[in-house]
Amino acid sequence: MRYGRTVRHIIGSILHDPLDAEECENDTYLAAWRSIPPNQPVSLKAYLACLARNTAVRRLDYNNAAKRKPGEAVLPFEELCESIADDRASGAADNQLGEVINGFLATLKPKHRRIFLLRYWQYLSVEEVAAETGCSVSNVSVILSRTRKKLKDYLKKEGFYHEPK
Repeated sequence: MRYGRTVRHIIGSILHDPLDAEECENDTYLAAWRSIPPNQPVSLKAYLACLARNTAVRRLDYNNAAKRKPGEAVLPFEELCESIADDRASGAADNQLGEVINGFLATLKPKHRRIFLLRYWQYLSVEEVAAETGCSVSNVSVILSRTRKKLKDYLKKEGFYHEPK
């Protein structure tokens, strides 16, 4: 398939079990098969990437449930947890948080936005982001750190972040 490599990379970056990754890849294609007739995505690659990411994250949540594998976490989620508070506390809907984050991304320089999305949307390692963007690893780390701080401040301003008590 034309976008198979992208789908496999996204899923593999989230799940590190080849059997789960293969099953999620198949689930992604099945979801696309079932959803595309009513939906007409502008970009098939982006649509498949979104389906792949969501499928892999659901599988990760399932695998990391307390009864199955306690204490495991994924680094990109840990990094962002400092910036994004539990939106249920403020009663905000997920799509509102998504709109706020999209608004934040629109404020970033294109290079910083790309680095942020490569790390937290495509789940690339810092080294892979550096190679993809032509920046040094330390430069990518600094940009990500500063962008997370900006995101935290932006979410505070928008009412989506509350300091832990």
